[in-house]
Amino acid sequence: MISLRYATPALLVLLAGCVSGPDHVPPETPLPAKFDEGDIKSNANVLTAQWWAAYRDTQLDNLVARGLDRNLDVLQALERINSASANVTVAGAGGLPSLDVGASHTVSGEMGSQRTKIGATNTTGGEADVSWLLDLFGQYRRSKESALASLGAAYATADDAKLTFLKDLVSSYIDARYYQERIALSKANLKSRRETYNLTQLQLTVGGASRLDVVQAEGLVKSTLAEIPGFENSFNSEAHHIATLLGLPASSLMAELRKGGAQPVYHGDIRAGIPADLIRNRPDIRKAERELAETVANIGVAEAQLYPSISLSGSISPTRVKLAGANGGGLTTWSFGPTLSLPIFDGGSLRANVDIEKSDAKTQYLAWKAAVLNAVEEVENALSAVRRDAQTVEPRRRQVKTAQESLELSTASYKEGASSLLDVLDSQRSVSDAQASLAEAVQQLAKDYVDLYVAVGAGYFPQQVHRNSDRSGKSS
Repeated sequence: MISLRYATPALLVLLAGCVSGPDHVPPETPLPAKFDEGDIKSNANVLTAQWWAAYRDTQLDNLVARGLDRNLDVLQALERINSASANVTVAGAGGLPSLDVGASHTVSGEMGSQRTKIGATNTTGGEADVSWLLDLFGQYRRSKESALASLGAAYATADDAKLTFLKDLVSSYIDARYYQERIALSKANLKSRRETYNLTQLQLTVGGASRLDVVQAEGLVKSTLAEIPGFENSFNSEAHHIATLLGLPASSLMAELRKGGAQPVYHGDIRAGIPADLIRNRPDIRKAERELAETVANIGVAEAQLYPSISLSGSISPTRVKLAGANGGGLTTWSFGPTLSLPIFDGGSLRANVDIEKSDAKTQYLAWKAAVLNAVEEVENALSAVRRDAQTVEPRRRQVKTAQESLELSTASYKEGASSLLDVLDSQRSVSDAQASLAEAVQQLAKDYVDLYVAVGAGYFPQQVHRNSDRSGKSS
């Protein structure tokens, strides 16, 4: 016969290990060994890589550093971590004993007519209630697992907000510098076209040009003047957006950004890594995995509600009564005992709750898989864009040089009367178009690198606790 002395601890150990529902297993999906236009070298840890520093623009570096601490979307996401952390405490509290203590003191008496007076009675009492719901089937343990997974998702959401901020800020800065370049080019072209217009007027006075030539030259000057306000408005919009990203009023950075600067050009290597790196580095994928872990834990919560529950409760209430002019007396009442709750008829709602959680878990797995595949697609597209757009910049530069040389020759020929004004105007248009195409090519290539490094999940500086945690609340 087994002694009760040893059987009771063994029973408690058995019950402690009885947890309903499946355990979360990190999801997997088949991935290629490399990207189509990448190599087989892993990126390892790129979370702290300051990829924007490769643009060699100190003003951009400063804006990024300021924005990571001030961006309102990032700050909101960080604040939600505090809420999720508190929910972990709430979720685990249900499986712990609770104790409520209260005390009271009352004075009572009676007053009669004709100077009749009855002394007051002082009653002092206290009460202590204790209760403990035995977590025999792991309902609260699974609830805490779910809350921990939600906390991990909150951390990943904050990381994703930082990554989104980086993409928005750097892209807006590249666009702002592009519009400044277009403004500068337009002003330079305007100067050249005004010189041509003045020359044509001079030629008209000596009979070397017609009134049509003058009108055409003047029209080109007017069209150049007309395009500058549009570029200025676009620059202002980008500058306002950058200020908002830094949590500042829209016009706060205008003076700083108007100082100007060259269009950002990336001077680093292409580091795409391999598809498997994305599962570790992309915060949106980690968020989806943590949300999957949350739904799996909720299956256990729902299954635990199918089984009986036992709670232990007790109370003690000491009371002392003192009558005026008499000795006081006391009375203490107490109670203690278990309560068994067994679900029998519920119309199938409890079982349906289990089915709902299982369906949610399957849905969340598909969402995780979709996040992985979307991430792979984004990297593939960014790699393709970087490699191809890089091939357009140098030809555009040569095109500008050729157009400028053609303009110089046609202008000299016109001054000598060997060619018509139409040749000069066509050459000026060619220079303007070539310069615009070059500026657009530089802008697009710079943004391609933004897309690439955001797609691989680089540079959002996760918190130290985040790097040392598997987002489930367990130290790795």
